[in-house]
Amino acid sequence: MSRRIAVVLFNLGGPDGPESVRPFLRNLFNDPAIIYAPWPVRPLIAELISRTRGPKAKLEYAKMGGGSPIIPETERQADALTAALKAASPDDEFACFLAMRYWHPFTEEAVREVKAWGADEVILLPLYPQFSTTTTGSSLKAWRDAGGGEARTVCCYPLQPDFVKAHADAIRTAWEEAGRPQNVRVLHSAHGLPEVTIARGDPYRWQVEQTVAAVTASLPEIADHITCFQSKVGPLEWIKPSTEEVVEESAKEGRHIILSPIAFVSEHIETLVELDEEYRLVAEEHGAAGYTRVPALGAADGFIEALKSLTLDALDGPVGLKPPNGRAICPAEFGRCPCREAGLAGN
Repeated sequence: MSRRIAVVLFNLGGPDGPESVRPFLRNLFNDPAIIYAPWPVRPLIAELISRTRGPKAKLEYAKMGGGSPIIPETERQADALTAALKAASPDDEFACFLAMRYWHPFTEEAVREVKAWGADEVILLPLYPQFSTTTTGSSLKAWRDAGGGEARTVCCYPLQPDFVKAHADAIRTAWEEAGRPQNVRVLHSAHGLPEVTIARGDPYRWQVEQTVAAVTASLPEIADHITCFQSKVGPLEWIKPSTEEVVEESAKEGRHIILSPIAFVSEHIETLVELDEEYRLVAEEHGAAGYTRVPALGAADGFIEALKSLTLDALDGPVGLKPPNGRAICPAEFGRCPCREAGLAGN
């Protein structure tokens, strides 16, 4: 019997024009998963940050046409995934819905659309390969708060084979197109987090490191790899090393830098401005032999294959959380791992 299967893609979202930059920032920094401050202090902090960061952010978004490309990027991923799922399971009807956390289409909009569509099954699929309480965790809470109800939920996929291969293939292609430089160092850059978030049991850094280790093992022709973290905001200590510092150090050593956005699956301000412009300038100023930025995975065939496999695997299991390989993969020290919180067996 044919099933109507809704696949809900969780992502950050982004402003769709200059007038939405400040509201987007306000929503972002008013999230208790991002700013550890109680109400009513947190909204005041969010308003202050949006006012102070807004003008600079508007200038950066202006370089991209005034808004973030994350919505059209995610729509392309949704279209490619829908086509792949229909080809894999032609007797079923699939539809992908975007659920953005901090700007339209918001999660509550996706909930209404899924219910109106009349889905028999709902798959929650984060476009965050590595779990964090600040990303997937926040989106799952938003889904529950909006009355989304029970669903088959993909927790994370830091070691999913097609995902790992897609990253390795993208890095290898970038290296080959750069002329196969030998004095090369690959920087795997992920969005950073405050140290306190990790100290509270968030598994994000550990999962990023697992992804990097798997990708590195797939690239024996390139020996030098470093995991680093970008996009620091505010006065708190953030996890290190910072991408900017590693770019500077590598440039001073005369390396050809290949920069891979290991935790970003679409292009947005952190890749198109931070990686493409700001860190490139740092590399050039400090004598890098070259600077090559690997594209985000986007709608690359390998990544879409990974998302298709995750969706179909989730359909085979019970309603609820779907951990990688059926069990929690995070060590016991990461108590905020949702699979551990759910009582699923792990190592």
